[in-house]
Amino acid sequence: MDFIKNIFRAITDFKTTFRAFKYLNYRLWFSGQGVSLIGTWMQRIAVGWMVYRLTNSAFLLGMVGFMGQIPILILTPFIGVFIDRWSRYHVVLVMQILAMVQAFILAFLVLHGSIQIWHIMALSVALGIINAFDMPARQSFVVEMVEKKEDLGNAIALNSTMFNGARLFGPSIGGMLIAVVGEGICFLINGISFLSVIVALLFMKINPRKLNKTKVNFFQEFKQGFSYVYQFPPIRAILILLTVVSILGMPYAILMPIFAKEILKGGPNTLGFLMAGAGIGAIAGALYLASKKTVLGLDRMIPISTAIFGFGLVLFSVSRTFWLSMAIILFIGFGMMVQMASSNTVIQTIVDEDKRGRVMSLYAMAFMGTVPFGSLLGGAVAAKIGAPHTILLSGVCCVIGAVMFARELPELRKLIHPIYAKMGIIPEVASGIQTASRLSTPPDD
Repeated sequence: MDFIKNIFRAITDFKTTFRAFKYLNYRLWFSGQGVSLIGTWMQRIAVGWMVYRLTNSAFLLGMVGFMGQIPILILTPFIGVFIDRWSRYHVVLVMQILAMVQAFILAFLVLHGSIQIWHIMALSVALGIINAFDMPARQSFVVEMVEKKEDLGNAIALNSTMFNGARLFGPSIGGMLIAVVGEGICFLINGISFLSVIVALLFMKINPRKLNKTKVNFFQEFKQGFSYVYQFPPIRAILILLTVVSILGMPYAILMPIFAKEILKGGPNTLGFLMAGAGIGAIAGALYLASKKTVLGLDRMIPISTAIFGFGLVLFSVSRTFWLSMAIILFIGFGMMVQMASSNTVIQTIVDEDKRGRVMSLYAMAFMGTVPFGSLLGGAVAAKIGAPHTILLSGVCCVIGAVMFARELPELRKLIHPIYAKMGIIPEVASGIQTASRLSTPPDD
């Protein structure tokens, strides 16, 4: 298959696959963030395991996920206005410092023996507020670390590889540490790991971005961002599908402790291996995208990868053996990553630069901000009908979303391709293409 050939080429063709590494700032970011993300994944798995150990409740497991993500949904659309006004570099730096403080507080409470479920919820809300600023700033900041826009897609794919490489090692290390020394050490290590990305950011040499000094009403800028997305069908459709997958598909991750303990009869190591399996599949997906020399065809990969993700969830829900579940979760991770990274790359390629922060804030809201409802819904439904049936329904809904997006894709491509032609990504092969391009540009408000 084509994607298997591209994965192999990604491993062997270093110059093409890792071309974003030619930028010093990006190399610093990749190395620093790569270490920090391992700690982040350790904390994620430790929080989930600790909540389920303390409460034995699928609903409270979902509630903690809800509390940690709801600030992203509420705050991120407004924060996007500030991301377009402020230095993205400084926002990312400050948020990394605050996230480090949150991890140290959590570690202290656990190691001191005073941790309670309300502490976990409060600290999850605090981290959610931090992420509401960090996510759109970090997504928008990528374009400032790579000087040539044609390398943007490669940088985004490598970011995904970094994220899921950490997802591969972090949960495995975290699962072993939980079994040996408990959750508190995982939180402590995560706090220390933030030093790597903070130091990397301090060593960067960023050319100051020209900021818009014009005093424009905050809510007018906020409205412009929403109007831009709503009136531009390609971005609107991608964000809608991301929202569907986030609400109905992503809760599979929050239910993994139940599958590990109740369905597969394992412990924290089993949970770690399952999460690592999803990470391996996601790395394969990210390498597949990194090996592509052009963004052409990524729009087609969005519904295909969503369908792979959905069918994977359906099969995972009926598996009752560890090794079969491990094999299936590879495809779940692959589909999830290709869908997310393809969507990110297409949006960042076609978006207007002066609205990048606001659009990426809506991307963060669609991808992560809606997850709290999925976590809450998934936990509540799992408490009623069981985790396997919940994941089965999630998979079916994702497949339906993929089919609906695929039906609209021909019309969306007619609006995307003129933009690619303007950028020189594809040649203008028809005399009417410039007219189509003008018609495809959405109004500001």
